[in-house]
This record gives sequence, structure tokens and C-alpha cells, in this order.
Amino acid sequence: MDLSQLNPRQREAVKHSGSPLLVLAGAGSGKTSVITRKMAYLIQVLQYPANKIYAVTFTNKAAREMKERVDGLLDKGQGRGLSVGTFHSFGLNFIKRELTALGMKRGFSILDSDDILSILTDMMSASGEADKERAKIAQHRISEWKNDLRKPSEALSHAESEDDAAFAALYEKLQRYLKACNCVDFDDLIALPTWLLESNETIRTRWQNKIRHLLVDEYQDTNGAQYRLVKQLVGPREALTVVGDDDQSIYAWRGARPENLFELGRDYPSLKVIKLEQNYRSTNGILKSANQLISNNPHEHEKTLWSDKGEGEDIQILACANEEAEAERVVGAIIDHRLRNNSHYRDYAVLYRSNHQARQLELSLQRFKVPYKMTGGTSFFSRSEIRDAMGYLRLLLNPDDDNALLRIINTPRRGIGISTLERLGEYARERDKPMLGCMDELGLAQQLNEAQLQRLQTFSEMIWEKRQALDEGNGLRAIMELFVEIGYEDWLRAESNTEAQGERRIANLQFLIDALRKDLHHEPEIDDEMVELEGQEEPDEAADESAVEAAIRKLVLRDLLERQEEEDDSDRVQLATLHAAKGLEFPYVTLIGCEENILPHRASIENDSIEEERRLAYVGVTRAMRELTLTYCNSRRMGGEKVETSPSRFIEELPEAHVFWEGRTPITEEQKKEKGQSVLASLFASFED
Repeated sequence: MDLSQLNPRQREAVKHSGSPLLVLAGAGSGKTSVITRKMAYLIQVLQYPANKIYAVTFTNKAAREMKERVDGLLDKGQGRGLSVGTFHSFGLNFIKRELTALGMKRGFSILDSDDILSILTDMMSASGEADKERAKIAQHRISEWKNDLRKPSEALSHAESEDDAAFAALYEKLQRYLKACNCVDFDDLIALPTWLLESNETIRTRWQNKIRHLLVDEYQDTNGAQYRLVKQLVGPREALTVVGDDDQSIYAWRGARPENLFELGRDYPSLKVIKLEQNYRSTNGILKSANQLISNNPHEHEKTLWSDKGEGEDIQILACANEEAEAERVVGAIIDHRLRNNSHYRDYAVLYRSNHQARQLELSLQRFKVPYKMTGGTSFFSRSEIRDAMGYLRLLLNPDDDNALLRIINTPRRGIGISTLERLGEYARERDKPMLGCMDELGLAQQLNEAQLQRLQTFSEMIWEKRQALDEGNGLRAIMELFVEIGYEDWLRAESNTEAQGERRIANLQFLIDALRKDLHHEPEIDDEMVELEGQEEPDEAADESAVEAAIRKLVLRDLLERQEEEDDSDRVQLATLHAAKGLEFPYVTLIGCEENILPHRASIENDSIEEERRLAYVGVTRAMRELTLTYCNSRRMGGEKVETSPSRFIEELPEAHVFWEGRTPITEEQKKEKGQSVLASLFASFED
């Protein structure tokens, strides 16, 4: 296998075998090349069966890229059976294979965080706690317990406050409800397999024999449950390769524990550590600045990034009067720089700590007609009102879809409580039938009182009535009538914080229905390369059910394409939060809002947890390939008031030799002359264009 394109440390990591391996991969050091070639090496050189190799990471995009690159390194068919996916996809496949041991049945549903919040809110309302914000706190606490693999009984026995005791009781109630409805949440996808592996030796041994080598990417982002899951899967064979960078651990708020990297040495005394320090992305000036910045954090393993790309330009530090001046300055600089360097808009990225910082920036970009795109924005189909609407549509098309039913059965509120749904779920499990199909059975009447049963049957009658309209070819009308009959628009207004928000949500619903109508009545355009078929019959309008289903599928596909938009290379300036920018790179990067209380965030200062904020700044600095600019404001409006601000401590931690402070760093007459000539040249170039 040809490894000549790798540097010595990368080759060492690929070829290492015989003991667990930790690859400390600095930013831009080619870690994906290492982990993908390692998989190919195991198969091609060490003759491991592909179906005995498992690789896990954190995003579907990363998993797809890894799988494609491994397939490109192997002969056709060599990689058949190779498993590359996310932790959650692994957990999902595990649960499907171990349903009996987990006490579950086929066709279980996965509920997302919105679904769980709705369930918890209903549970708390039943006991007189109707505060949605408190339900969010409870949801976060329960998620923490699951990530630490604490079962409800353990959470209750270790409760240190009244709130914890109340939330632990709610946790127990939630798990009982999920089991009755044959559902799991995202945290369960990791917790349930780990609990089963730790408690069942037969199943643990079977899975350890199934996985001959386990590879884990972005290991610094693992939480407590994922760490223990990996440990159970690896077992005594200790065939493990993990790749990570403690300096890029920026997800503590969702349970990530960078210390997992260093607990490996205690769990596996024979652990081999290889550092990847050669950076293939940035100039040395940027890397030296990043090294000095992150050196202010404690380290168990020191590493120093370097590259062969020369020293490069100094980092520019710009002071701005306020956020409006900052936005105009940044956009103007991008326009000027692009003209002078004959570059593209897609070469530029503007990064920030929090989403609200992008508002002023967007206004300036629009004013100057600069095209841009945002990474990490809210997908249309992820909005709650659209998810509700799609839940109704899915249930109309497939009455067996229990997940869709649970999403919308109490939206808007119909007085169908958690205890009613729990009994319905248990009855449906015993009958091995979908919930909707059980609502009119005589046996259910013995489980519920008359009022409970009446509410369920009213809901069932409504769904089956619209379903019949669908069969009769009146699909679109039935859908529109459905939302009127349930008073969904009035409910959206009542549930919104402001009148404007309510109207926006109603407009989103109308947009979905209009899109559905357009897809149903769309006549395809015929281009020059299409061949018309003579005598082709017109579509049968009576087959309205399949037309509606096809239209809905088309909308879902449109959403998937929308989410993948971040992968396109269209000529637009990229806007992104520092969290969303991780893993990306750009020739020219501007990091705005480098001020105390923004970066680092005020909460981290108050909680004395600056280290993760410094890692966040480090991620921002190391996104830049050629040039980096940092901006800060002397004052900023916060909460409607003008507040005096000061530069971030992270700017002060950068090496003086590689930064240029506008207005502070001396500039020679020769430099002024060069800059003036450059500006004139860019103007002449624009006139020629």
C-alpha cells in the first residue's frame, strides 16, 4: 500500500498495530487521511475482514466522507461490510439487533428533543407545573444523567436538591412512558446499548468478537456514556485507534469531556501516543499565534503546530467604534481585498461567537449587494410548526406511523394526557398493533374511562375521515380542511411569544401548503435533451393519494438538499458561528466581536471556565489559511443600552511579532506608499472589469 504521500508521523500512525493508539491530531494536520488510510491498511495489508472493522464519528457528513475516501483506496469490493457511521447510528443498529434483550419490539420510534420537551411539559402540567422553561431545565438534567449513564433510581438516590429529586421522579416517569409507547430518545441510543453491554456478558462477548478493530474520530467530543460504550466494545483485545485534539474540544455544553483523551492512558497502560503537528492549512505566523494562544490552557500532552508555507501576513487587529461600524468595515474590507487579489467571495469567512452578531453583518452585506450564506441556520423543516404539519401528513399517508401520532395527538391540545397515552401504548404493545388502529377496539374501553376513550376516538375519527378523503381523490382539500378544523393557526398565535412571531409561523405553514399545491399541479418543463413520448397519457387525477405522497417526499428531499447547501462551492461569503466553523477552512478569515463578555462569553468569565472559550478562539484562528483579521468594538448596544467594551484577553495573548494593531503598531512611510498604490491598482482593475 502506497503511504508515500504521508509524513513520517502519519505513516507511523497508519502502520501501528499491537496496542491501543491515540493520535493527537492538531488542526489541519491531515487526520482524516490518517484514519481513512488506517482502515484501508487494516483491510489491504493486515488482512482484516472489512465487516470486522467499525469506525465512528459525530456527523453524517464526516462519516460519508470517510467511507468514500476508504472506498477510493481499496480495490472494488474490498470494503464490503465496512461500518462507518455516527455514534447514534451505531446505537440504532445495536438496538435493532438486541430488541428482545432490551424488552422492545420492532417498529420502535425515535423521539427528538422537541418531542421529549413536549412530553415533559405535559407531565409537569398534570402535576401543576406548567412552566415550559422549567421543563427545559428538567430535560437538560435528564439528558445529563443519561450521558453519565445514571438510571432514574440512581439519579433519585444521589439527588442533592429538591429540584434534582423532582427531576429524577420525572425521569423515571418519562422512561416508563417511552417503554410503554415503544419509543427511545437520542440519549437512549447510546445509554441503552451501554447498559446492556455492561450487564450482559453473553451479548458483550458477542459484540467484542464482532468488532476486531474500532476506530473513533473526534474523540475529544465524546461524553461519559460514549466513553464507556467504546470501552465495552473494545474489550480485552484492546484493538482501538482514536483520533482527537484536546485543543479543539468546544462542546462541553452538550456533555463532551476532553479529559476522555487522557483517561485512555489509565485504562490502557500499553497506549501508544503519536502527535500530528505538521499543519497543511495555514501560514506559520497564524500557527505561532495559535500555539501561543492555546499554551495558556493546561495540557497533558504538549504539541506545537508548524507548516512549510512561510511566515505569511501579520494578523490584523482592528478597533471599531460600534457594531454598525464593525459590520461596514468588515464588508468594505472584503470588497476591497477581493478586487485587489482577484479572489472569490467564497474565499472569505466571517466568524462570530453567537448567532445574534450576524444580524448587523447581514444588513451590511445586503446593502453592498455581497452574496453570502450562513452555516448552522435553522432548516425550514426543523421549525416546530412545519414538523407538526408534516406529522399530520405522515399519519394521513401511513396510519401505522406511531412516531407521527405521538408528535401531533395533543397538538393543538385535546386533553389527551400522558396516562392515557401510556395505557394506549401498553395496549398496542400487547396487541402488536399501531396505536391509531387500537383506538376503536373494545378491549381499550376496559383500560380507560369514558372521557379518555371519547377524546381518543374523536381524534381517530378525524384522521380516518381525512384518510378517506385522500382515497377519494380530495387529498389537498382534506389537508387544508384539517388545519382549519383543528384551529391550528389560532393555536400558533396563542403559543407564540409575540404577534409577529405567530404570523411568521402561520406564514411558514402556508408556504408548506403552497409548496404542496405547486408540486401536485406542477407540469414538468421539457428541455432540449428530453425525448417526448408520443401517446403518453395524462396523469390520473383519481390517483391523488400517490400524488400527495410523492409531493410530500419531494418536500422532504428539498429539505435534505437545503441542509447540504453548506457543502456547495457557490461564490458567497461564508458566515458562521465558531462552533459551526469547526472542521472548515478558508483563505481569508475575519473573527468579529473579540471583546470581553463576548469572546470569552460573560458566562464563562462568571463561572471561571475560560479554557473552553480559549479553545473556541483557537478554532477560529486555525480556520485561516492565508490571512486573519480580528475586530473589536469600543462600545456596543446590549439589551437596548450602549455599553463600553474592551478587547478580548485572547487578543492580548497573541505574540506581538505576528500581529498588527491598527493605530497602535507603527507603520513606515514606505508601507503607507505601498498600501496607497495597492488601493489605486484595485480601483483601476475594477474600472477595467
